[in-house]
Amino acid sequence: MTTKAQTTVTLEQTKSPIGRPAEQRATLIGLGLNKIGRRSSLKDTPAVRGMIAKVAHLIRVVEDA
Repeated sequence: MTTKAQTTVTLEQTKSPIGRPAEQRATLIGLGLNKIGRRSSLKDTPAVRGMIAKVAHLIRVVEDA
């Protein structure tokens, strides 16, 4: 059995969740973010991509070189 190389996506929180719906706050916590400037590296899965789409206005995807 061959294993695929798991790709990762690195996220950085750029805006505060203050004044946002509780669902968006919970999504940020689920992504491992809770303060501006924090970074989190996660496996690139459809579930993570869906979470990123929900809070795209609060985070940015960091390109690793």
